[in-house]
Amino acid sequence: MTPLRQRLIDELNRRNYSPRTVEAYVAGVARAARHFNRPPDQLTADDLRAFQLALIAAGASWSQFNQVTAALRFFYRHALDRPDLVPFVPYGKRPRTLPVVLSPDQVRRLLDAVPPGRNRLMLRIAYGCGLRVSELTHLRVPDIDSARDTLWVRHGKGRKDRAVPLPEVLLGELRAHWRAHRPADWLFPGRTGRPVDVATLQRAFQTARRAAGLPDGVTIHTLRHCYATHLLETGTDLPTLQGLLGHAHLSTTLRYIHLRADRMAHVRSPLERLAESGIAPSHGPTGGTGGRGASGRRPGRPRGVDRGPEAGAA
Repeated sequence: MTPLRQRLIDELNRRNYSPRTVEAYVAGVARAARHFNRPPDQLTADDLRAFQLALIAAGASWSQFNQVTAALRFFYRHALDRPDLVPFVPYGKRPRTLPVVLSPDQVRRLLDAVPPGRNRLMLRIAYGCGLRVSELTHLRVPDIDSARDTLWVRHGKGRKDRAVPLPEVLLGELRAHWRAHRPADWLFPGRTGRPVDVATLQRAFQTARRAAGLPDGVTIHTLRHCYATHLLETGTDLPTLQGLLGHAHLSTTLRYIHLRADRMAHVRSPLERLAESGIAPSHGPTGGTGGRGASGRRPGRPRGVDRGPEAGAA
C-alpha cells in the first residue's frame, strides 16, 4: 500500500467514516490516478477538470460522479493538505427525479413470484420493514427482538441504529427460518459464512420482477420506496416515517408526499370546476376586451381626466 493511500485511509478512519465509505473514497481517488497514469498528488486543477468531464463522457451517473468528487475533495483537503484544489472539483447538480413506486397489488405479485425460501423471506422483510439492501444482508440473529415485535437495524446509513416494527407474520417466518437453518450470527449467511452477497439477492429479485411483468426500472430499493409511500397512504405521520426510514433530514422524507396515490385521487383540476360551472371559455384574461369595458375604455376614470405626472408616483 502506498503512503498516500494509507494517509487517506487514516484520515477517513480518524473521522469515523464507515468501512464502505472508506472503500468508495479510496476507489474514487485511485480511479483518477489510473485515468492519468500518475499519482494523485501530481494532478493539477486542469487534470481534475478533465477527469470530471471524462466521467460525464463515460456515462457515469450523477450519484457516481458526486461520490468520486467527494472522494477527491476529501483527499486534497484532508490527506494532501491542498485545499486550494478543492474549488476545482465541483459537485454535479443531480436531477430531482421521483422514485418508482408500485401499488400494493404489484408488490404482492412480485413477492409471490419469488420461490419460497431465503430470498423470498429477505424480500418480504425489505418491503415489510423498509430496509436498504445492505441493511438487509447484514442482519444478525440478535437484531430480532421478538419480545417487543421489533427489528433492530444496526449501523445503517450514516452508521446510525434504528428500530422498526416487525410484523407478526414476518416474525413467524423468521422463527421458521431459524429452526430450519440455525444461523449462529448472521441471519442470512452465504456459503462462506459471511453475509449473503447482495448480487445473489439482486438476481433473484430481477427474475421475480420479470415473472411478475414489472418494468425494468424496478429494483430491490423500490420495495423501500413502496414501504414509505404505503405507510403515508395509511396515515403514518412524517416525523414517525422519518425515524422508521433512518433519514437524517425531514426534507428527504418529504418527497414521498408527491407519490401518495390517495392524495392524487382527490385533486381536481380547476378546468373540471370551470366546466361544471357552465362558464364559457374566455378569449382573454378578462373576457376578451383586454381589461376594457364595452366602450373600449379602461374603467375607473372619467373621460377626459388626465392622470397627471404625479399619478404614477404612488
